[in-house]
Amino acid sequence: MAIVVVIAGTWFGYSQLADSGCTGSIKLNVAAAPEISPAVTNAANKWAQDGGNVNGTCVSVSVESLASADVASAIAGQHGVNLSGLGQPSGAIQVPDVWLPDSSTWLLRLQNEASGFTPSKVTSVAQSPLVIAMPEPISKQLGLQGKKVSWTSLLGQIKGSDGGPRFGIVNPARDASGLAALMSIGSAIGAGQGSVSKLVDALTYLAKSRSELRDELLESFPKATDEGTLLESLGAAPLSEEDVISYNAKRPPVALSALYLEPNSVPMDYPYSVLPQVVDGQKISAAQGLLKQLTSTTFKNEISAQGLRAPDGTYGSSFLAPAGAPAASPAITAPAGGSGEQGGSAAAGLDATAVSKVVGSWNATTQAGRVLAVFDVSGSMNRPVPTANNASRADVTKAAATTGLSLFSDEWAVGVWRFSTDMGPNHRPWEELIKITSLRSNRKAVQDTIPRLTPKEKGDTGLYNTVLDAYNYAKANWKEGKVNSVILFTDGENDNVNGITQEQLLAQLKKVQDPKHFVRLVLIGIGNEVNKDELGAIQKSVRGSGLYFAPDPTKITDIFLQAIGSRTGVE
Repeated sequence: MAIVVVIAGTWFGYSQLADSGCTGSIKLNVAAAPEISPAVTNAANKWAQDGGNVNGTCVSVSVESLASADVASAIAGQHGVNLSGLGQPSGAIQVPDVWLPDSSTWLLRLQNEASGFTPSKVTSVAQSPLVIAMPEPISKQLGLQGKKVSWTSLLGQIKGSDGGPRFGIVNPARDASGLAALMSIGSAIGAGQGSVSKLVDALTYLAKSRSELRDELLESFPKATDEGTLLESLGAAPLSEEDVISYNAKRPPVALSALYLEPNSVPMDYPYSVLPQVVDGQKISAAQGLLKQLTSTTFKNEISAQGLRAPDGTYGSSFLAPAGAPAASPAITAPAGGSGEQGGSAAAGLDATAVSKVVGSWNATTQAGRVLAVFDVSGSMNRPVPTANNASRADVTKAAATTGLSLFSDEWAVGVWRFSTDMGPNHRPWEELIKITSLRSNRKAVQDTIPRLTPKEKGDTGLYNTVLDAYNYAKANWKEGKVNSVILFTDGENDNVNGITQEQLLAQLKKVQDPKHFVRLVLIGIGNEVNKDELGAIQKSVRGSGLYFAPDPTKITDIFLQAIGSRTGVE
C-alpha cells in the first residue's frame, strides 16, 4: 500500500507498506474542517488502494478533523500574532502541511495579520452556499418555504420587528458563516445616507442572539412545534447549506428549512492550501498528488454524501437537497490568492482589508473596549483633500471620527486628545478634550469633542511626546476584560524642538510595556506626507501594535475599521 491514512493519530495499514512497490516514506499532515474530513479520508484511502506514490516513494497521509478557527489560531501563533476573536492557540494543535478550512476568508485574515503567510496551490475542492436556516413551521407560516430571500427583505426582521422570528448568528470573528453573512448584509445596506445607522441596528440585534460556536447556535433552534417553544427559540440564522443538511439528517423534532439568498453571498469554499513552511519538493509533490484525488469525479460523490457541493456548484446523487435548493449554485472559478499553481477561490474577489473591515464593524458594535483617540491638529491638517471636494484633512478626519463613534456600542469607553505643539503647560504638545468615559452615559459629551479638532495655525507636530504620554495614560487607566488601546491619527512627522528624541521615545516605550496590562497602540497615517519609517519604528517597538496608512484621507473610516478588526500588522 503506497499511502497510509491517519485519523486522530491512528495509522491505517502501516504493515502493508512492506508489500508495496514503493520505498521510504513521505509524511503529509492534513487538517480538514470536520464536515469535509470524512470525504478527504476516503479519498486518501482510495489513493492508497490504487498504489499512489511520488516517484517511487511511499506517502503516508495523516488526516485530522479540526475546526477552522482552531487551526487558524495555531497558524497565527506560529507567526507570532493573534487573530481578533480567537484568543491564544491551543498547544495541542500542530500546524499541518496542508490545510482545508471551510472558507478562504481564513486565509485572507491570516495574510492580513501574519507577515510571510502565503499558502500555495490554493484550490477550492467543495462549496456550500450561505442560506438562512429557519425552522420549517416558521418558514411555512411566513410563506418562505422553498423560496429565495434577499437581505433587503430581511433587514426589517433583523432589527427585531414585533412578531418576526428571532435571528441569531455565530460570532463572525470565529466562524466563516457568520463572517460571510456580515459581508452580505453590508453589501445589501450599501454606503448611502443612513447606511451606518442601518448596519449598527443589524449588528446590534444579531449580537443579542450570537453564539460562539456553530453547534451551540444549532442547539438554540426549537425542539417542539408548539407556539410557545417556537417563540422562545431561535427562529433564523445565516448558516451554510451543509449545516442544514447535516442537522436534518439527525432527524430532529423540528427540521430546518434552507432559504437561499438572492443575490448570492460568498459561499463556504473549502480551499485546499499547502502552507508556506512546506518547501520540500517531495512533500509538495505529495500534496499535489492528494489534491488530484480531491478534484476527481469520485470525490464529488464523496462530498455529496456529506452535504457539500462540487466547486462548480453541482452535486452528486447522494446529496440530500433541501426544498428550494438550486440544481447548481454559482461556480467557483476566479483565481485564488497565494503563490504557485492556483485553482478557484470564492474569496478571490475580496481582499484581506475588506474582511478585516467587516470584523472591525462587528468588534466595534459588540465588544466592550476602552480607547483613547488622539488626533493631529497641526497646521498641515488644514490642507485640502482633492478627493473630498477640497475639504480640509481635519474636516475629513472629523467626519470619519463621527462615523467611527456611531459604530461603537454603549459598552465602550472613549477618551479624546488633540495634539500639535505647545498645547499645554511646559510646552506639552497635547490637550485632553475628554477623559476615557463610558459611552452609555457620556456619548454626547464625546461627540461634542469632534468639532474641537480644529487645526492650530502654524502648529507643528509633537508626535513623540504625545505617543508616549498617551500610551502611559491608557496603561494607567487599564481595565481588565476590555480591549485597551490608543488610536492615533497623524498627517506628518515629529517636529517639536521642545520634545524628546526618537531614541528616547523607543527606549521608554519598551520600558513601560506590561504584558499583564496590555495596551494596543494603533497608528494611522493620513495623506502622503507621513514619515513611514518613523511610524514604523514606533510600531515595531510596541508588542501587538498596528500601523495603517490612508494616502487618500477619504478612506480613513475604512482604515479605522480595518484597525479595529485586526490585532497586529502593517498595512
